[in-house]
Amino acid sequence: MDAIQNVKDSLVEIYGPDKGQEAWGRIAPLIEKAPHQESRGQGFFSEKDVVLITYGDSIRREGQAPLQTLHAFAREYLQDVISAVHFLPFFPWSSDDGFSVKDFMTIDPQLGHWEDVARFGRDFDLMFDYVVNHVSAQSQWFRDYLADKPGFADLAIEMDPTLDLSMVTRPRALPLLTAFKKDSGTPVHVWTTFSEDQIDLNYRSLDVLVKMLEALLMYVEQGARIVRMDAIAYLWKEIGTTCIHLPQTHAMVKLFRAVFDVVAPDAIIITETNVPHAENISYFGNGRDEAQMIYNFTLPPMLFHAFVTGDTTELSNWARGLTLESPDTTFFNFTASHDGIGVRPLEGILPPEAVDKTLADAVKANGGQISYKNNPDGSQSPYELNITYVDAMRVPGSEDDPRHPARFLASQSIQYALPGVPATYVHSLLGSRNWYAGLEQTGRARTINREKLDIDTLTADLKNPDSFRARVFGPYTRMIRTRTQQPAFHPNADFEILDLGPRAFGIKRSATAQTLWAVTNITPQPVGIDLSAGGAAGKMNDLISGTTVDAASFELAPYQFIWLTN
Repeated sequence: MDAIQNVKDSLVEIYGPDKGQEAWGRIAPLIEKAPHQESRGQGFFSEKDVVLITYGDSIRREGQAPLQTLHAFAREYLQDVISAVHFLPFFPWSSDDGFSVKDFMTIDPQLGHWEDVARFGRDFDLMFDYVVNHVSAQSQWFRDYLADKPGFADLAIEMDPTLDLSMVTRPRALPLLTAFKKDSGTPVHVWTTFSEDQIDLNYRSLDVLVKMLEALLMYVEQGARIVRMDAIAYLWKEIGTTCIHLPQTHAMVKLFRAVFDVVAPDAIIITETNVPHAENISYFGNGRDEAQMIYNFTLPPMLFHAFVTGDTTELSNWARGLTLESPDTTFFNFTASHDGIGVRPLEGILPPEAVDKTLADAVKANGGQISYKNNPDGSQSPYELNITYVDAMRVPGSEDDPRHPARFLASQSIQYALPGVPATYVHSLLGSRNWYAGLEQTGRARTINREKLDIDTLTADLKNPDSFRARVFGPYTRMIRTRTQQPAFHPNADFEILDLGPRAFGIKRSATAQTLWAVTNITPQPVGIDLSAGGAAGKMNDLISGTTVDAASFELAPYQFIWLTN
């Protein structure tokens, strides 16, 4: 079959003819014994797709496994809102809030068990993290490497620390190499892209390839419909290059896709590449041979910039380029995640001062922090803004602004109107504010956006219509329910960005069964709107408010958004 040939071709592209053939001999038994799923023949995407991003313990109840608590909450409050749950790494870990995995094959017992995940899967599609680039320095795998045990001798990438590695792209302001001593007493320096506790895996080793494919196939067997390939851009290393987006890395994504085409043809790969837009979309490949979805990393900072400046010009110009070559691919649209707001995707779109000054000042005014990366010339520059997206959407420096929920929801309305699959971080959906107590506990900037919520306190807030959480959660979930019923919001439906002036963002979405105009006022002043140039005419129905407006002349209140149909 073609998919099997694609697997073989990818192995040859990565390893060459001889080692590629050897690699096929090693992984063919894994593919053969894996349970093979039949395609449902419904395509990868639907307008009903909405993903919740969450840690397994974002919501807690004392004495109960957090995965069970989260499932109970999702069944009661989100059954008709979201279609899928993205579990951030729920494996045993040693650092980085889960992204330093000690065991890829088991659930962290402090969260629950695989049975808890299976119960979740009966109500929602599942999205798992595949931490493909590295493993914990405290893992058994790395201990076996240090002991030179068979099958683990080439696990890590050993490097001479005197080599010139200045060309290597650095995502964080930390050393690239970390010194260890093997059990034999031999000192080694190994590649650690993200931290001294995160050991980059050496994919030149077929032992590593086999181990990681075993984990990937297990995730599909355990119910994963979507697999997020964390930090995939850094997977392959070649001295004398930037060691990011190398051809072998793309070939590895093709390999994973080809394996899925054999064993789970409806499974979706999403690549996590927090880089400039042109580099990001390269992981679509030819539209059918790499990732089906990519994180739309440019959206969060571009949207934030529009609200800080009160001007949609740059946002609209960028959004016009969100075209896709294939109906088998789409964007994964999000504004917040467990990380902060990455700003590298703004490179080449906005001038540096837009980040260094405009956005950084707004974040600081609203209680957030700035994380920096090292540049090859020895300088540092911002790579991430650490703040909840809810608090990022405050008018900078304002406190207890009664329009804060409306301003935040206006930002989300734009996210949900764009082409792609929308995903919402649990703390955005729940209206969470900056978690200063957590930040003080850990001293890590990203903790500000990773609060652990007591379910009884949370549900009491949601039942209180005057609480900030309720003022976000109620209208947010109503907006999502409305969106999932509109064919024009299919991830691949046609779109046109409207020219409505700098104070409003407008998009026209068109499918066979429906045309829809979505317009958002991003300012604290009323804005007059005329949609006649965008093809709208006569009286139109607003799906959000239930009212009727004249398409050629109507006014949007501050931070109001409307979704109009005939």
